[in-house]
Amino acid sequence: MPELKEIATQLRRDIVRMVHGCQSGHPGGSLGCTEYFTALYFKVMKHNPSFDMDGRNEDLFFLSNGHITPIYYPALARSGYFPVEELKTFRRLNSRLQGHPTTHEHLPGVRIASGSLGQGMSVAIGAALAKKLNNDPHIVYSLHGDGELQEGQVWEAVIAAAHHKVDNLISTVDWNGQQIDGPTSKVMNIGDLGAKFSAFGWEVLHVEDGNDMDQMVAGLEKAKTYVGKGKPIVILMKTAMGKGIDFMEGSHEWHGIAPNDEQLAKALAQLGETSLGDY
Repeated sequence: MPELKEIATQLRRDIVRMVHGCQSGHPGGSLGCTEYFTALYFKVMKHNPSFDMDGRNEDLFFLSNGHITPIYYPALARSGYFPVEELKTFRRLNSRLQGHPTTHEHLPGVRIASGSLGQGMSVAIGAALAKKLNNDPHIVYSLHGDGELQEGQVWEAVIAAAHHKVDNLISTVDWNGQQIDGPTSKVMNIGDLGAKFSAFGWEVLHVEDGNDMDQMVAGLEKAKTYVGKGKPIVILMKTAMGKGIDFMEGSHEWHGIAPNDEQLAKALAQLGETSLGDY
């Protein structure tokens, strides 16, 4: 899928340029989730960039790990929600593109303020139940960090989703094994996530390399085949934090720091240019 891979490369260029431009933000997880966002917004999800907050008659997406706006915003902009040029305002005063997504800024594509970790699953379940009440056959997608699963509210929501047979929800966990203070295995080991979700009554799918575009698209498409079969669906997606840039890859240290001028130049050289062009 060369076109999707080229989009992913451009999104990675956007990530490092945005974070460098304001010397603030979270590049690590954003780079790791690039294939997910590319596959979702440019291939799999049936969404409408003209944007209606009610979200009827279209698929919906909720970002629970809201700190990874450096990938969320470019995916929205480059799929038509708002001008790509606006990416240069990331984290600036009075910008609609704040460090965590907010709704009072009225940014098209953003339906919830997020980043207070653990809340996105609950919201996604509510949206999925609303679609059922409205006889809307479309799907609700959500994304979560693995460190975020240390929050108790997530598991309350997981129980509720299974109990209410929320089978129009596809949640994905970015299982990169890293969080801001270090490896999840050392900070608070989350153990066997597949066994946990399965025990809670979910359909569990695995994407062994979430940074492989073909695997990512196939994983999301497979998940769609389980919609309507009585269980909520989770994709456990293995990724590398900082993927695509050798000095960032696999390190929790790049969870929330910005590259300097020299590091930006090195990162952009590694990524290469695309036909889409920088903002």
